[in-house]
Amino acid sequence: MLLGLTLAVTPVRRFTGWNTAIRLRRMLGLFTFFYAALHFLTWLVLDLFFDWGLIGGDILERPYITVGFTALLLLVPLAITSTKGWIRRLGGRNWQRLHRLAYVVALLGLVHFFWSQKKDISEPTLFALAFGALLLARLLPVPRRRPEARAAVAPVILEE
Repeated sequence: MLLGLTLAVTPVRRFTGWNTAIRLRRMLGLFTFFYAALHFLTWLVLDLFFDWGLIGGDILERPYITVGFTALLLLVPLAITSTKGWIRRLGGRNWQRLHRLAYVVALLGLVHFFWSQKKDISEPTLFALAFGALLLARLLPVPRRRPEARAAVAPVILEE
């Protein structure tokens, strides 16, 4: 859900003109990584009690865990390079290319969510529809905004 909010910032900004929303994107992205790391640690500690043999076996044998773990690994470089310094070091274009991995992570997260459900897939289906809508919103042209009415200025009459 947090990654969905992160990916929604740009379409919201494009379609509403609310440019200050862009300030939220980095924070939401880092919250996404933090949540994914906590999700992983919960599984690691509470489910498997740091049994490294079971952990490795689960990652290799259970497809939904493999996909989720892959998504977490792909979030690591995104979290590390989320600072202004990294944007400068990588260059804006390379940084953008790297951060397009967020779409791959979102897709992997959806697959992880679908595969982890035993019967009821209504919630992952809603998330998939929202993700599809976000992707579609990026393909749509930006609507033109009407120029704001300018304050009327009284004409100056020069007398000779």
